[in-house]
Amino acid sequence: MSASLNTAAATVATAQDPACAEPLAVLGRDVTVPLVTGGEVTYAALDYAASAPALQRVWDDVAAYAPYYGSVHRGAGYLSQLSTDLFEQSRVTVAEFLDCRPGDQVVFTRSTTDSLNLLAAVLPAGCQVFVFETEHHASLLPWTNAQVTYLNAPRTPAEAVATLERALADRDPYGPALVCVTGASNVTGELWPVKELAAAAHAHGARIVLDAAQLAPHHPVSVRDLDVDWVAFSGHKLYAPFGSGVLAGRADWLQEAEPYLAGGGASRKVSRREDGGVDVEWHTTAARHEAGSPNVIGVYSIASACRALTEAGFDNLLAREQQLVTRVREGLAEVPAVRVLSLFGEDAPRVGVISFVVDGWNSSHFAAALSAEYGIGVRDGLFCAHPLVRTLLGSEPQAQGECGAPEAAPGERSLNAIRVSFGAGTPDEHVDRFVRAVKELVADGAKWQYRTEDGRCVPAV
Repeated sequence: MSASLNTAAATVATAQDPACAEPLAVLGRDVTVPLVTGGEVTYAALDYAASAPALQRVWDDVAAYAPYYGSVHRGAGYLSQLSTDLFEQSRVTVAEFLDCRPGDQVVFTRSTTDSLNLLAAVLPAGCQVFVFETEHHASLLPWTNAQVTYLNAPRTPAEAVATLERALADRDPYGPALVCVTGASNVTGELWPVKELAAAAHAHGARIVLDAAQLAPHHPVSVRDLDVDWVAFSGHKLYAPFGSGVLAGRADWLQEAEPYLAGGGASRKVSRREDGGVDVEWHTTAARHEAGSPNVIGVYSIASACRALTEAGFDNLLAREQQLVTRVREGLAEVPAVRVLSLFGEDAPRVGVISFVVDGWNSSHFAAALSAEYGIGVRDGLFCAHPLVRTLLGSEPQAQGECGAPEAAPGERSLNAIRVSFGAGTPDEHVDRFVRAVKELVADGAKWQYRTEDGRCVPAV
């Protein structure tokens, strides 16, 4: 990886010929859905930033293993031993995928949110946490037991680094500190200057955790090159939707803290005391924070996805994705009523995540029309990043239209956006249909009537 994610993205985007690339095979690529206007169409899944479809390779690997499913770390039988070996080999695969350092631990969790809550639970006493207001709630909210400094949204990567440096310069220089930052925004798709932020953190004696939930599915992530202390991501965004996540990085804070969950698997030895209580010796390995029977299928699916993406080659995947990004952005630019949301500006490198608003439309109404009339699945709302979206939208409420947003109270004008997101399994036709649909809806309006039901905009019967 080059000196920064931004440089790497720009280099890869011009180094390959994406016209020769094909999307990776994913489940659901042939699913058809009904249209309110009549007939059916192949579903265009353009909500990868929420949950990406499973790679066919992942599904096949899981199906091949399923008959051999057994308890992990719990049995002497053949299936248990096989499952344990597969579980622990998956840990090695993830460490290689992330280019971890010797001594780093890979802890399996339920999700990115769970991973960051785990890290929050093991922070040393008196730890100061620095986090930008632009973070997803999974990165913004877990630090309830720490002294938190929320940093204002920067408008350039350089401003992000300068803002962090100023904040760190004013901190208590003798206590522990942690910086939490995203690798790619789940709202704008823009890449953040992770390596530069890591250098700033370390220069001021702080550590840094990378939220790679939106980065890892699109871009190589090297713990070593980026010099981050921890990285967190989710399987369900990495084409492995089986309810597992990862926290990988330095072992010391993890080893020194009480287990995230107390129970079997985390405990190495338990004995009764004469006073009637119990003494517990906890594991010092990753098992310390993996109490209970682990999700071996979820873990194996993450490892399978890591292997599949590595073998496909991130250079090729990223190059093709950048072609799709360009097609969507150029198509949206042809519609004057559309405003694409951005922190860092038009030229900022980004992954396949784009949010926008449409003049004269409530975003929930627009997203519902895309689904019902064109078979296109996108996301609308504030994307679990409320401070960021509100900053990007300012004080410009949208027209109420026929449907309101889930976040808007009854009778209030809403503040929400539309997000289109895609990745390694997205066919060209899906993004072309999306651009065409946006143009038609803006020019001609919706063909159907819509109403609000249980907080969602749905076609009127």
